Amino acid sequence: MKNFNILTLGCKVNQYESQAMREALLKSGYLASDDREHADVTIINTCTVTSVSDAKNRKLINRVRRENPDGVIVLTGCMPQAFPEEMAEFTMCDIILGNKERARLIPALEEYFSNKEQLVEIPAYENRGEVFEPLTVSGFDEHTRAFIKIEDGCNRFCSYCIIPYARGRVRSKPLDELENEVRRLAESGYREVVLVGINLSAYGQDEGVSLADAVEAACAVDGIDRVRLGSLEPERMDEETVSRLAAQPKLCPQFHLSLQSGCDNTLRAMNRHYTAAEYAEIVERLRRSFDNSAITTDIMVGFAGESEADFEESLEFARRIGFAKVHVFPYSRRRGTAADKATGHIPAAERERRARIMGEAVEQKRVEFLRTQVGLTEKVLFERLRRGYLEGYTENYTPVRVYSDNVALCNQIRPVRLVSAEQDYCVGELA
Repeated sequence: MKNFNILTLGCKVNQYESQAMREALLKSGYLASDDREHADVTIINTCTVTSVSDAKNRKLINRVRRENPDGVIVLTGCMPQAFPEEMAEFTMCDIILGNKERARLIPALEEYFSNKEQLVEIPAYENRGEVFEPLTVSGFDEHTRAFIKIEDGCNRFCSYCIIPYARGRVRSKPLDELENEVRRLAESGYREVVLVGINLSAYGQDEGVSLADAVEAACAVDGIDRVRLGSLEPERMDEETVSRLAAQPKLCPQFHLSLQSGCDNTLRAMNRHYTAAEYAEIVERLRRSFDNSAITTDIMVGFAGESEADFEESLEFARRIGFAKVHVFPYSRRRGTAADKATGHIPAAERERRARIMGEAVEQKRVEFLRTQVGLTEKVLFERLRRGYLEGYTENYTPVRVYSDNVALCNQIRPVRLVSAEQDYCVGELA
């Protein structure tokens, strides 16, 4: 029997797809292995969201080939799909599959072992008519929550983003398949599921349903105590959607609402489909509808043409909203995008300076948010025991540490009184 390992870069959708490939390989008689240097097959599931991501992909490929010169390397994911003309010439990899070809993984391996000839299959996405890839998972190793990919593709074409080329147009998992997958995960002992997608907010627009329908279907499954949402685009969070979401007591009140910039000039240049004022209104709608909600986000700084005044406007907006947590990152030019051809690109040192200033500002707000949790008694799903304390998350995704060595509490939900706030977590006591 041949053994394999899978190396995953990038988002939760990639993690889900890697798990689906893992389960397909196990069902076909392959053995999972952590020994990368002696694996018969190494699958590298790539991310291509930035040029930095591509550099990480290439570095990993080189290291795998150096450590395991006789092993088979399968390259898949977003990088080969976005740049197929380059991947066809990637001689270090034995099998190269695009994002549409994961079902071909087992036959491709059999073909390669038969003739030892490089195999490249990267068919392009169609502009319409694509169907949702029929992947399912039964669990995740060493996780107490399970990700479920319910949406793929994006129709937005933000000016900095290559992902529509790597993922195609929006397509959605049918509701009955979603509910069946949630049920299987509940039967496997999972207490929480996270619905994820490339543009999760667009779920169902190709099927005549909506994200609210998906949440209602997941929440209806017995045995699942929590349903959480992955990253959301803000403009689809209208009054009706938020009202339907708020009616589901199992839905966690934590929303990662992608911002990118708090300046309207920059949002227009990015081809984002909302203004800062509209974003603030959506945040207020969520906070009004969900008790003790947490709003998290991503903020890009140093975008092409972003003036100092634009940056200051975005900085002030982030301070005013008071996010529970923010991922701050400097803009990275991406070949193949509209922004790459724009004028006014900002030097790297200035982009890093702005990222540092924004990072310091949002970290202060992070601490302020954690302090608002002190004194509350919240339900915590404990995930792991490490170095004398249990670690888990509240419904609004506040990380909590309880000093205990009771490993039996892992994967259990218990009420915890939050007694103090540190830099990035709260300390609690079992109630």
